[in-house]
Amino acid sequence: MKVKITIIILLSLISSQLFAQELLPFVENYNKSDYKGDNQIWNVAQGNDDAMYFANNYYLLRYDGVKWEKYTLPNKTIIRSILVDGDRIYSGSYKEFGYWYRKKGKMLYVSLSDKTKVFEDSDNEEIWKIFKFKGKIYFQSFNGIFLYDGKAIKKEKFSFLISYCFVVDDQLLVASVENGIYKMNNSTFEKIQRWSILENNVIHAIGKFQNKTYIFTKKNGVYIDDKGVLSTWKNPLNTILKTANINAAAFIKNNKLVIGTASKGVYLFDLKTNSYKNINRNNVLMNNSILSMGLDKENDLWLGLDNGIAHVEVNSPISIFYDNSGVLGSVYSVATIDKGYLMASNHGIFKLEGNQFSIVPNTEGQAWNISKINNKYLIGHNEGTFVYEKGLFYKLSAVHGGWNVAKSSINNSYLQATYSGVIIYNDIDDLNQKKSIKGLVKPIKYVAQNRKNEIWAADNNRGLYRILYNDAYETTAIENVTQRSKISNDFGVKIFEFRNEILFLINKSWYTYNSITNQLEKDKLFNSNFKNISNIATIDENHFIVLQSGLLYHIYANANKFVWKVIQEKYYSGKIINDNLKIFKNKESYLLNLDDGFISLQLKQEKKQNTNIKIEAFSEDSLIHNKSRINYNSELKIHVISGKFGAAKPNLFYKTTNTSRFIPIKEGLIVLNNLSSGDHSVTIYGNDGLNYTTISNFQFIVAKPWYFSFWMISLYLIVISTILYLYYKWNKIRYVQKLEFRDEELKHQNKILEMELKAQNKLNIQEYEKHILELELQTKSSEVAGKSLSIAKQSEMIERIQGILDSESDFNKLKSDIKKAIKINAVNKHEWETFENNLNQIHNEFIVKLAKKYPNLTSKDIKLCIYLKMNLSSKEIAPMMNISFRGVELQRYRLRKKLNLNQEENLSKFLLNI
Repeated sequence: MKVKITIIILLSLISSQLFAQELLPFVENYNKSDYKGDNQIWNVAQGNDDAMYFANNYYLLRYDGVKWEKYTLPNKTIIRSILVDGDRIYSGSYKEFGYWYRKKGKMLYVSLSDKTKVFEDSDNEEIWKIFKFKGKIYFQSFNGIFLYDGKAIKKEKFSFLISYCFVVDDQLLVASVENGIYKMNNSTFEKIQRWSILENNVIHAIGKFQNKTYIFTKKNGVYIDDKGVLSTWKNPLNTILKTANINAAAFIKNNKLVIGTASKGVYLFDLKTNSYKNINRNNVLMNNSILSMGLDKENDLWLGLDNGIAHVEVNSPISIFYDNSGVLGSVYSVATIDKGYLMASNHGIFKLEGNQFSIVPNTEGQAWNISKINNKYLIGHNEGTFVYEKGLFYKLSAVHGGWNVAKSSINNSYLQATYSGVIIYNDIDDLNQKKSIKGLVKPIKYVAQNRKNEIWAADNNRGLYRILYNDAYETTAIENVTQRSKISNDFGVKIFEFRNEILFLINKSWYTYNSITNQLEKDKLFNSNFKNISNIATIDENHFIVLQSGLLYHIYANANKFVWKVIQEKYYSGKIINDNLKIFKNKESYLLNLDDGFISLQLKQEKKQNTNIKIEAFSEDSLIHNKSRINYNSELKIHVISGKFGAAKPNLFYKTTNTSRFIPIKEGLIVLNNLSSGDHSVTIYGNDGLNYTTISNFQFIVAKPWYFSFWMISLYLIVISTILYLYYKWNKIRYVQKLEFRDEELKHQNKILEMELKAQNKLNIQEYEKHILELELQTKSSEVAGKSLSIAKQSEMIERIQGILDSESDFNKLKSDIKKAIKINAVNKHEWETFENNLNQIHNEFIVKLAKKYPNLTSKDIKLCIYLKMNLSSKEIAPMMNISFRGVELQRYRLRKKLNLNQEENLSKFLLNI
């Protein structure tokens, strides 16, 4: 498809200027939530302790780069002015002036005016300025001055209203509001007649530069006295200043003039180039009203605003392009042009030339990358690729999404990664002669080439591909190298070229390609030096940028050694665009894109100056000196104060007694918790990019916990001694009691033994009696058995005789006589009763059990049970029960029924078991 080229002449077609913008010094703003004070900052000064001091209405503010402190006067009046002299911070307020000094980490105040009673009750004086002149401290109000020589105070009142006093060329000048300017001659004040044009002007500053005296009026701009001739400043800026209301002005390093205004911020004027920059609320300031100004030892500027404080790094090599309006959007790439800059943002392509900032027409939308090829700029855009050359823009290609451009290592061709593959530009003089790699339709973000007909391409999402193609630019193979190398997490692969070698950053580890094994292998050099980095961007052959743990580092490669220089986080905090870190080298500086503009950094590694730091340690809000003791389980805050607030602020690290690695010190603060008791030390280190050097050391002792203190140990000893004593007493009492108890026990045992002997004797007697009873029982049993046998024999004899007699019927008389004899020999009634009683006594227990278990048994049944238990046969039982043999059998049958016995059970055995 033939690409239609639209040529745009920017100067004629860009009709609307968006707004004036420019590169500015970095500005760090502090608001009330930072310093916890009031709105207005009336005065600024840096103390000899390197801390910054501010007159902030009812507060004296102190900031050492780590911690903000605020203090109030005893009479709670507004502090309007401060001056640093030695270790003293002089301050002035309403009918009050004195000085502050620091002791034990706190600022203490000494009143000079209250001691000497210099103010009358009718006075309505307020000290608006303090300055030093010829060894004396001057406290100036609008009506007079108070001279303090270190011992006494002298009051000098003017007959006219003044604005401020100024020391110029060792002369004291007094600016009257209505009568012009006076100079002090000995102890009198003489009017400078040649400056009469300044009458009825409020003078806010007088300074000298190159033998010219500059006088800054509030509403009438700037006047210059050149060789005794006073005239207005012939500069276009003066017209602006007349409407801006000058509040403060000062000449600073590098031939610069700083002018603070009441309504238009601050102007930085370059006296060499007659150019200026305006820092205001439209770009970086919080407030347009500048009430005061001060310089620190780095020659950077501190602004006291109507609401807040601003630190302007006017002496820093770092400059920033800001866009707080939101018109620019997030910048994905930036490049320098002859008179300005090009920016590719998510809103389009923008051009900054001079102070004119504008969008290039018809380039709205996401722009990704700007690459300079000779004198041409190749710009990758969501809608295609644009070219900027000699002030002209035109569209080169309609292929969407030019993410990145890389130069081939084998020739002068360039490769462009796009949404749909790779484009190769073989002729840099004719960029229209481009070739697309056929057969590759993937969103490629990074490309590189170091062999002919081979391209390395990283997918926008995941995967690293080795693309082989023929001379017709047709793909012959597309290999997913990460899959082949069994790298599972291959999301967001980055390609980095270093000294003609291609390296791959995959999941924070570095790989190179082994062409023999066709596998990715871990690179030892880069993994040992740059492990766990998340992004990298090339500056030139020996310089590149890495992003690690949210911090940017400038790396200088010296042979196989790498010099690290951390870029202070404040310059880009929260402004890095993830996975889109782009660098553009511009002579001895380089540009880095941010999400609201870009930053310009110096390429040259600065020589490290000797770092002098001060350590202030606080525990429970009390200052802790070196080798002091702190309470157990208390927090220790160590302030590492360098006295530097700008680009010269050193990068410091520390180690503690219990750590082996170097830990970066963030914002100058080290916080230690959960410290064990004993000796501890914190060592502060500087780093030159290669080596760590010891700068300072702070030692302290953590006290033992309260339960191990001297008094507690003494208490423990007392308690233990008391316990041991009580234990001894208790043991002694227990021993005595034990002896008494043993005696009692012996007595008791004797009694028991005696009782046991008695019981044993009684038992023996009982046993004896039992034995006698058993003998008697046996005797009775024998008698019963004998009687039973006798009865049985007699009964048998009688039955036999009766049988004989019955069989001899012929002998009647003999029969009669024998029957009489039998009756005589029969058992008498008494003998039978005795037999039954003896039988019942012997078997009494058996009779009771039997009667209880079988209550339906008759006395006759029980008698039969006794005979059966005695193992007597039916034949033996019959005469004893005076019944026949069959009668006994019948009686046994009835008994079995009553006892619920079946036929298989033996009656005698059953009775024996009862």
